[in-house]
Amino acid sequence: MTTDRTDVPSSFDERTTLLTMLDYTRKTAIAKCAGISEENARKAPLPGSPLMTISGVISHLRWVEYSWIQSRLLGHADEGPWTEEDPDREFHYRLHLPLSEVLADYEALARDHDALIAEWDLDMPAAQRMRDGTEFNLRWILHHLVEENARHNGHLDILRELLDGTTGD
Repeated sequence: MTTDRTDVPSSFDERTTLLTMLDYTRKTAIAKCAGISEENARKAPLPGSPLMTISGVISHLRWVEYSWIQSRLLGHADEGPWTEEDPDREFHYRLHLPLSEVLADYEALARDHDALIAEWDLDMPAAQRMRDGTEFNLRWILHHLVEENARHNGHLDILRELLDGTTGD
């Protein structure tokens, strides 16, 4: 995945706009990692958030997308790294890996999902319901993933500025 990114879709129909925004927020997360040292990618500079590292946030974004598409939408078994004892494990279980591997895994999953999503109707119902029993569909999941990525891009901004002073879009 290239980090060339735009939030302007090639056409303004719902699907194109939604997928453009998802792509943009993913690529923004990747761009925020450019040039960071391996040491800084693993540091958690926020005293109240010991799980909040650059590498951990990227891992979290990967696994959140996996969970919503693979488990909730398609109904596949949840093979995420989390456990009952460690429900936030995706933030820290791969901190020993180079950031480039964590990013490559996130990018590969995004490419795989993009290929699948291209064939699906936005009204495709999810195999699972919300915890309260509400039904949802692919459209809602894609909106949720845009929101999730955008929110964590703000965290990446803060982490990056605290770690090495880098700021930017």
